[in-house]
Amino acid sequence: MTHPVTIVMVEDDHGHANLIEKNIRRANINNEIRHFADGSSALEYFESEEVRGNGPLLVLLDLNLPDMQGTDILARIKADERLRRAPVVVLTTTDDKVEIQRCYDLGCNVYITKPVDYEAFASAIRQLGLFLSVMQAPEI
Repeated sequence: MTHPVTIVMVEDDHGHANLIEKNIRRANINNEIRHFADGSSALEYFESEEVRGNGPLLVLLDLNLPDMQGTDILARIKADERLRRAPVVVLTTTDDKVEIQRCYDLGCNVYITKPVDYEAFASAIRQLGLFLSVMQAPEI
């Protein structure tokens, strides 16, 4: 039995989170979106029984969180035997080349720099939504 992909969004900026969700919905993506505003609650979710056997996950991960770095979460996801295949899209304002390289080295699948301009950001998320509509995620 296949489950729909659950989108896990780890984003502390509620304005960005709302914009991301709104534009994913505009791309006709109706999957469940689980939003976490900090790394600790996201890690609790990833380690919970709820995640086991509940189908594929796609993670949208901000790097700049109030309680930890997103790269720490990325490393934990990719080190976890049952989560490591989950696609991780880093969605952040950081465009530092060293940080980008580090995220790919840790196993992120896509790195997107959030444009500062509202319309450009909304457009980038709509394009991400189109990407999500055609991508396949492995079962975990």
